Amino acid sequence: MKVVNRKAKRNFEILEKYEAGIVLTGPEVKSAKEGRIKLEDSYVRLREDGAYLVNCFIAPYAFASQENYDPRRERKLLLHKKEILKLRTKIKGGRGLTVVPLSCYNKGALVKLEIALARGRRKFEKKKVEKEREMKREIEREMKEYLR
Repeated sequence: MKVVNRKAKRNFEILEKYEAGIVLTGPEVKSAKEGRIKLEDSYVRLREDGAYLVNCFIAPYAFASQENYDPRRERKLLLHKKEILKLRTKIKGGRGLTVVPLSCYNKGALVKLEIALARGRRKFEKKKVEKEREMKREIEREMKEYLR
């Protein structure tokens, strides 16, 4: 299972990547392993007691009780103190920096989250990146056709 946040690479310039564990309940783990997780509008908030994943949707597990289950609750991320301090200092020092989730995947029996320190892109930067990507694809197509 691997769930990718496709909007993150379009809307943000990725500077550094980190791997973090997530504190989940039993039914949430089963639902996440099925790939029923959405990272599109989520972000990471740094607090005094650690890092938290905010606004991430994990669908309710079908075979578990649904009492008092909030699919968008804040979930604690498991990072080393040095990593949290490093992220916190870079966010305070840099302008327009944030921490966004890139992907969620299994690593053995664990559910891991790949997060990144990122800088937000403006509208014209997004268009420029898309145009460059499209030109690169076109060149590769032409090269492939030429080599035939």
